[in-house]
Amino acid sequence: MKKRKASAVWKGDLKEGQGTMSTDTGVLSNVQYSFSTRFGEEIGTNPEELIAAAHAGCFSMALSNELGNANMVAESIQTTATLTMEKSEGGWTTTEIHLDVTAKIPGGDQAAFETAANNAKAGCPVSRLLKAKITLEAKLEEG
Repeated sequence: MKKRKASAVWKGDLKEGQGTMSTDTGVLSNVQYSFSTRFGEEIGTNPEELIAAAHAGCFSMALSNELGNANMVAESIQTTATLTMEKSEGGWTTTEIHLDVTAKIPGGDQAAFETAANNAKAGCPVSRLLKAKITLEAKLEEG
């Protein structure tokens, strides 16, 4: 069993307050976030951006594993996760994450690549965590 920890501190009201987020590894250390970085255009991070980053990283690793199972090794895997939030009656909800991946695989097989990408999308631990609809566009570049 693996446990990972992160923490957040928030001070003030929702719109004018500010917070910081940190991880036990120290990669994030008192990184500031606010209403403006989450719902506006102010530069800074926010929970949804971090979820998208986590999903892109998790999917890329899962795809590497699935490719190995198909006897393929990627020279590179580049994944962008685009998280969509929508306001509904119940409040803001993450409704979708679109994964856009390009993998450079010398001698790669398109059908096996697509199968590996779909298996990675379904099997990645972050994908399994999220309730949002997760879509995928996968591109294979031969090296």
